[in-house]
Amino acid sequence: MLRIRRIYAVATKERDMQDTLTVILAGGRGSRLEPLTRDRAKPAVPFGGLYRIIDFALSNCLNSGMKRMLVLTQYKAQSLDRHLDVAWRNYFCRELNEFIDVVPPQQRIADNWYQGTADAVYQNIYAIERERPEHVVILAGDHIYKMNYKAMVEYHRQQDADITVGALRATVDEAREFGVMQIDESQQIIGFQEKPANPQPLPDDPNVCLASMGIYVFKARYLFEQLCRDATNEESRHDFGANIIPTAIGTHRVFAFPFKDENRDATGDIKREAYWRDVGTLDAYFEANMDLIHVDPQLNLYDQAWPIRGFQPNVPPPKFVFGSNNTESEGGEPQRRGEALDSIVCQGAICSGGSVRRSIIGPEVRINSFATVEDSILFEGVDVGRHAKIRRAIIDKGVCIPAGMQIGYDSEQDRQRGFTISPGGVVVIARGERVDTDPVGSF
Repeated sequence: MLRIRRIYAVATKERDMQDTLTVILAGGRGSRLEPLTRDRAKPAVPFGGLYRIIDFALSNCLNSGMKRMLVLTQYKAQSLDRHLDVAWRNYFCRELNEFIDVVPPQQRIADNWYQGTADAVYQNIYAIERERPEHVVILAGDHIYKMNYKAMVEYHRQQDADITVGALRATVDEAREFGVMQIDESQQIIGFQEKPANPQPLPDDPNVCLASMGIYVFKARYLFEQLCRDATNEESRHDFGANIIPTAIGTHRVFAFPFKDENRDATGDIKREAYWRDVGTLDAYFEANMDLIHVDPQLNLYDQAWPIRGFQPNVPPPKFVFGSNNTESEGGEPQRRGEALDSIVCQGAICSGGSVRRSIIGPEVRINSFATVEDSILFEGVDVGRHAKIRRAIIDKGVCIPAGMQIGYDSEQDRQRGFTISPGGVVVIARGERVDTDPVGSF
């Protein structure tokens, strides 16, 4: 009986969202994440070993019962398109009007690239209208967080709002990179500034602002009217935060919806500190990944109440060899042991006598004998040669590290090799980059 009730509850939730269409903006260049975005869009960048950044927004949609999605792509979309095809198509049934459709720039209306977030939606207005939605949810595909969008849509309906904006508390310094809102007692927005130099704090806390998450719910008809109006304005930046939202305040019903985190701890309780990350820089990306290996990370990937889904490669489990019977040294060298401590190790990875500490090891990575990897992120298929040493590095897919090489120990030497080094000192090796040992043979 309990199982029947759960199935009925899920079916009812999904029916409630049939009049809602979700539009995910996934076309950003992600230039601050270079070289990780050299061959892929920012939403397709791996995160947490097994996932892509966009998997968090898509998992939120699926967990919220939202199964009608358009993903708008633009730059370097092949990797993202392939990921959506292999990881997400099976969750939807077209016969039940469920879909996740990738929509590349089609230049139906203009012969240029998207000029802003509103222009991206406007240029695809035909695809949106064709689905005849009552409400349209617009969100970005490049943020890390857990959120129930259904609660936001229900709030939008209750308020009879024309626009509802997802709102997040942020410090005054952080708010300079966001849209900043002022609200009245009913949470109706009475002021909005896009990335202000001097953000206006909350009345009850001079250190905190109410920032836009870039998540919007629109009445569909109102959205179409505003997009068409904005498209004719040559002075507009064609952006939701800079143009669409501010012009609606005072004349239409525009409300803020406070971010309600679905991130739980090991006991199932919602964590006290809300988790939302824009991993837009190499250092922010590195720190967000490194948080995952803590005993009690801020972001809980193991919460079955709000699962994060992604591609599960059909490869063997991770393997750790050498150590149990390794009592003698090899040729006078220290004993070897395949081990990983305080780390995340994905399927197909092999620690063949190498040591991993405080790192994230992607699928099908190989750590060879006597190699050490510390405080690093290794993407899929990286091969670390014998005696190599890696510290505070991000190594992209398929890179082979030669035997004896040291990375992250001498920043000047790493620069001379052509590697990218973040302001925080993280060494980044791009996909397909040739990695040579020191020509003077100092290893």
